[in-house]
This record gives sequence, structure tokens and C-alpha cells, in this order.
Amino acid sequence: MIYASADDWRNAAQKKVLLFGMSGLGKTHLSNMLRDAGDWFHYSIDYRIGTRYMGEHIADNAKREAMKVPFLRDLLLSDSIYIGSNITFNNLAPLSTYLGKPGNPDLGGVPFEEYMRRQDQHRTAEIAALLDTPHFVNRAHDLYGYDHFVCDTGGSICEVVDPENPDDPILKALSQNTLMVWIKGSDDHAAELARRFDKAPKPMYYQPQFLKARWSEYLETNGLNEHQVDPDAFVRWTYAAALAHRQPLYQGMANWGVTVTAQEVAAVKTTSDFDDLIAAALERA
Repeated sequence: MIYASADDWRNAAQKKVLLFGMSGLGKTHLSNMLRDAGDWFHYSIDYRIGTRYMGEHIADNAKREAMKVPFLRDLLLSDSIYIGSNITFNNLAPLSTYLGKPGNPDLGGVPFEEYMRRQDQHRTAEIAALLDTPHFVNRAHDLYGYDHFVCDTGGSICEVVDPENPDDPILKALSQNTLMVWIKGSDDHAAELARRFDKAPKPMYYQPQFLKARWSEYLETNGLNEHQVDPDAFVRWTYAAALAHRQPLYQGMANWGVTVTAQEVAAVKTTSDFDDLIAAALERA
């Protein structure tokens, strides 16, 4: 780890951390708090994916829908209007909407083959955005003058790394440039995340093997063909399994850094609190 002890962390001229864990446990909350304090650079992996690496895909998809409307088609073809996504750190809807959900097109679903194509685009983009982290560590300091750096990763980081491989290129690059911090949730947190997802199911990225197995199982169990699937019902059903699928992957990634709990994160209100949180985690490591 790039900080050998709590004292090493507290005395560091540059503090560089990467937060990972399930969505909804406080990664972006902490990152926003640190950024708002004024001397932390906030690098959002999902924002980088949605702008640098998938921005054109997202915009083209919106244009494709607009081209189906004669009024908008004429305006687009004459360059009279512009269509783009307004993605922000706190509003990633353009990215998740593009990923989509497989199933009945009358319910907003996309064909499974197209869904998997977009999943693969996301995988490529996420790997590239993660590997950009060292560049942004240097850019934040050398170009913008920020002493401290926080990388806010997406919940799917565990789907694109192999934590059991000591030579995993992504984890090596991240751990050599940042202190990796797992925000670990409890069973109660998992139940709350499932409740939130059930209320508002959203597209997510998963390993292709996991996703194909869940899709086949869902079709067989329910006696459906692709066009009969309720997209929201499928992603709700998949999410429940994803919580269990991802937990051991996060656990393995924790060996590359330190662990804090979601309960501890909820108590952090200031940068001083954050320093104490990381120092305590290093003392436990």
C-alpha cells in the first residue's frame, strides 16, 4: 500500500484514495464532500465513462430515436438542432438509459444481443477509465494544483478485475497510485439497497458469463421468450443475485487496500473525519 501506517497517511503531502463498493454506500457522498472542501480533486469513473468513452454512443442513440420523428429528423438533417447528453457526477441517467434493459420493446426493452453489445462497450470503457486514474492523479496535481485526489468508482469495478491475480493490470495500476478503500455494507445495507432497486430498477454492467446465465435461467424458469420478458422484472431478479455475486469479488479486492464500513462512512462530515477514518483503517490493516 502507498501509505505504510496511519502516521504516514496523516503526514502525506499528497493523499490519494480510490473508493469502491456497491452503489449506494457512500462513495459519491464522500467524494462530493471532499471536493467541496476545496483541496481534493474528484475523479468520477462513471462520469469519465459517460463522457470520454461512451458519449458518442449515448448521443447517437438519442439521435436515432429523434430521427424516427419527422419534425426532429428534418431539424437534425439541416443541423438546426443539437442533441447531446447532460451527464454530471450526480446524474448518470444518460449512461444507464443507453445501457438499457433486455426484453419486450413495448415495455422499453432492447433485444438481448443489442443489450450485450452495449454491455461490452461499457466493459471496454470502464477498463479504460480505470486505467486513466494515474494520469488524472498527475493531472490534478500538476495542472490544477490539487494536493489530494479521490477516485469515485462505479459499483461494477469488481466485474472487470481479477482480485485473485497478483498481476491484474488494473488493480496493480490502481494500488500503485492510490490507497484502495472498500466501503463494506452489512446485511441490513444489502436489504436496503435491494429495496431501493426494487422501487427504481436501473441498468447496470455485469460480467457477460453471469449475465448470460441469469438470462437463460430467467427465460427457462418463467417459460418466456425474449420478447415476452418484462425488462424491469428481469433486472430486479438479476440484482438480487448480483449482491451475492459481487460480495466475494469486493472481499478479494479489499486485500489490495483497506476496509471501512458503510456505518463508519455515514458518520463522516468533514475532511478531518475522513482523515481519521482512513487512519483507523490503516491501523486495522
